[in-house]
Amino acid sequence: MDQWTRVRRTVPAVAAATLLALTPASCTSFGGVGGVRGAPGTSGVRDPYFPRLGNGGYDVQHYALTLDYTPRRTAGGDRPGRTGRADHGGPPGRLTGTAEITARATQDLSAFNLDLHGLDVTSATVEGAEAAVNRAGDELTLRPDTELTDGQTFTTVVRYSGNPATLVDADDSREGWLTTRDGAVALGQPSGSMTWFPGNNHPSDKASYDITVTVPKGLKAVSNGELRSERTRGGRTTFAWRNGDPMASYLATVAIGTYETKTSRTPSGVPVYTAVDPTVARSSAKVLATVPEVMEWAAEKFGPYPFSSTGAIVERGNDSEYALETQTKPVFPGAPDQGLLVHELAHQWFGDSVTPKTWRDMWLNEGFATYAEWLWAEDIERIPVDASFRRAFAEKANWAFPPAAPPSAAEISDEPVYGRGAMVIHKVREAVGDDKFYAIVRGWTATHRHGNASTDDFTAYVEKESGKDLKGLWDTWLYGKNKPGGGGG
Repeated sequence: MDQWTRVRRTVPAVAAATLLALTPASCTSFGGVGGVRGAPGTSGVRDPYFPRLGNGGYDVQHYALTLDYTPRRTAGGDRPGRTGRADHGGPPGRLTGTAEITARATQDLSAFNLDLHGLDVTSATVEGAEAAVNRAGDELTLRPDTELTDGQTFTTVVRYSGNPATLVDADDSREGWLTTRDGAVALGQPSGSMTWFPGNNHPSDKASYDITVTVPKGLKAVSNGELRSERTRGGRTTFAWRNGDPMASYLATVAIGTYETKTSRTPSGVPVYTAVDPTVARSSAKVLATVPEVMEWAAEKFGPYPFSSTGAIVERGNDSEYALETQTKPVFPGAPDQGLLVHELAHQWFGDSVTPKTWRDMWLNEGFATYAEWLWAEDIERIPVDASFRRAFAEKANWAFPPAAPPSAAEISDEPVYGRGAMVIHKVREAVGDDKFYAIVRGWTATHRHGNASTDDFTAYVEKESGKDLKGLWDTWLYGKNKPGGGGG
């Protein structure tokens, strides 16, 4: 096929070698259609663990996603909820989508990339004009009819369809579009969001979202933010969700199923929305009832809650393999215990609002969220943080590598990122004292609210606010390869 295609039909993927011909290393300008002469944006932002994720040359401001999904068993004539356990290996249902992406060019652009896995593109426009499209693996490259100029805000519309995929990560966990017993749930860490919408799939590019999902009547579709409308026509129900605060693509979710939903508010007035699979509704009720209490406690510790709503999505235990801090509504694989609920809600501050610049900075998410569990245990369950620290210090798995330097992508969610990451936070608390520690934490979440931050940003911030040189602490606890002697004191 031709290198570039004006699509009025499905565009198949081409050989990976084609993509190499489009990178800045080998091609810095395009001539031809519309007299375009600018440089193409890069494919990938050179993340230390996932160098091909994300794209350069533009900054997304907003995603408007319009989705229509028919689950596999519904399409086959079976009623949702009548079959057995989740079958992630079977074929998913049919997804039809339109992604309207508003972005700002950060350079003169002759072409730019979006991350998209598997789904078939049927049409694409940039600023209302038909764009040329190239597919190479997970890279969707669009060439607009007219050059985009540095600083220009532009709108891209991509229409697509197909059977969304489940990805297997380097650590053998599953993400992307997970087929469940009665629908589906989308989990995006680190790359799974590209299985259900095209985008700039890296934490460093955050945007607001409108996500509208149409499903067969009788099912519910839950997503981030607040439910703006729900309407049923012709045997199908459309749910429109809005997440107005910046969100990384890996934190976007859609959950489709026969949920029991409840709404309430925290004492300070934050709306709470929970969606629970009926099979785990009773076992989840007691812990989910504490969401308002946990939110008020966390706001006191970490600073004002950064979003306009909160809640939870609870799936059957075999529908996913792990919990994920999807923004405003973390997803749980079965009824969560109290510690897991605290952990995922703490992520709304650490990870969701203050998002890592790269996947190397994961310990800032998981270390703080784990330390939140320790703080809750001390305040509510009367288990001293020192006891939690000693238990983590004694666990051999926490010393496999430094939390700020996982050896590879397969280890970015391993034990040291969590347990030893929390130990780093505790050592900071010991070094600066309680009053200064909590001032630093609340200042950190305020300074980087709705933004991105790195490990270097954090260490510099702590030293600046404390007035202390903490090089020895960082060298030993954050970057040191060996377990300290003397019990860690």
